[in-house]
Amino acid sequence: MKRVLIDTDVILDFFFDREPFSHNAAKVLSLCESRAIEGFVTSVIISNVYYLLRQNSTHEKVIEKLTQLITITEVLTTDKAVILKALNSNFRDFEDALQNYSAELNGQIDLIITRNIKDFKHSSLGILTPENFLKTTIASR
Repeated sequence: MKRVLIDTDVILDFFFDREPFSHNAAKVLSLCESRAIEGFVTSVIISNVYYLLRQNSTHEKVIEKLTQLITITEVLTTDKAVILKALNSNFRDFEDALQNYSAELNGQIDLIITRNIKDFKHSSLGILTPENFLKTTIASR
């Protein structure tokens, strides 16, 4: 079973129904829900999504959505080792560095699903857009 980190942008595409990306984001999350893949997020992703969803919704509704999200995904650890790797990395975006090293240091994540592939050019993991991930997943079935 593929083990994937789902980046913030993909989660936000789903929650904000951002076209034309929301359809593929929903498919990726559906694969997590059906346990066809094992999806992961980080506490940083949860925090960022909470903040952005809260701009347009109540605390209670946002908590409900995030609770649903973490029932179909697992949460990776972001500890001191991850932070140090991120601080000393070549990543231009610190948040992306945190996501990447949370996944890399976990040692079991196969790839990162993101629409911002260029932001992860320094990653040692596979990086795919939701669209390309779905194409390869469907082709391998």
